[in-house]
Parts: sequence; structure tokens; C-alpha cells
Amino acid sequence: MVLFTPRLRHLVETHVLTFTITTTFAEWSKAYDASLPLQKASGITHVYRGVSKGDPTMVCAVMQALPGVMDDFIANNAEVIAASGHVLESTVAQVFLDNA
Repeated sequence: MVLFTPRLRHLVETHVLTFTITTTFAEWSKAYDASLPLQKASGITHVYRGVSKGDPTMVCAVMQALPGVMDDFIANNAEVIAASGHVLESTVAQVFLDNA
């Protein structure tokens, strides 16, 4: 887990992504977990991943990164992300800040 210094902490964005998958959650999770080293190297901290209680095709992933990092990661890895079963067009992204 990347720890941000107090000076940078106020800049960190928490990204809450919800999206559909075309694979089982177990299959998608395996691909997601395999990407964790790449996420970390890109400056992304994994916080949570889970599947909807009522819809096995709906997933939520929560990550933290400095501004711009998440957008760059998704743009540069879109093919790999889509290959995991993640339907990119279904993604609803919300960004939250510790301090506004």
C-alpha cells in the first residue's frame, strides 16, 4: 500500500468505480489481482473490490491516487482492462477528496 505524506495527503483522490463484467467475479478478480503490481508501480493504491449482492455482473472497485494517475492508467491499459471482462463503457466513476 502506498502511503502518502501529510503534505500530499490532501491531494489524493479516492476513485469509486462501478461497472459490469462479462466474466464471473472470480475470473475478473483473478485478472484484477494480477494487475495489482502494475497499479502500485503506477502510483495507485488498491482499497477494495467487491461484487453486488443482488447482481453478479456488477462490480465495485475503490482505489486511491494522485490527480491524473487513474485516468492515465485506464487510458494506457484499456485493452488489458477490457480483456479481464470489464465492460469499459459501463463504468460509472466517482471521485472523492479528503479535503475540498
